[in-house]
Amino acid sequence: MISVRALRDFWAKHTDAEEPLRAWFKEAQRANWTSTADVRARYPAASFVGKNRIVFNIKGNKYRLIVIFRPPHVFIRYLGTHAEYDRIDAATV
Repeated sequence: MISVRALRDFWAKHTDAEEPLRAWFKEAQRANWTSTADVRARYPAASFVGKNRIVFNIKGNKYRLIVIFRPPHVFIRYLGTHAEYDRIDAATV
């Protein structure tokens, strides 16, 4: 199960992110992703970086969400603005 706490904390500061993050969370909870191909089929704009990280564009790429994907589990690793994302290494965060 994916923890919603990090998402809630983020949208408390960035209220415009609440709706798209809720939608992503709802879908990710219900998804039966067994491989990166399953994720790519649903999110073709997602970036696959490093060994097991996926970067999702949230709210038209205004925000970035990085998860660790270990099928069938998804762990939120990072959530920030696009500008903040540009200052990190998505493959190792």
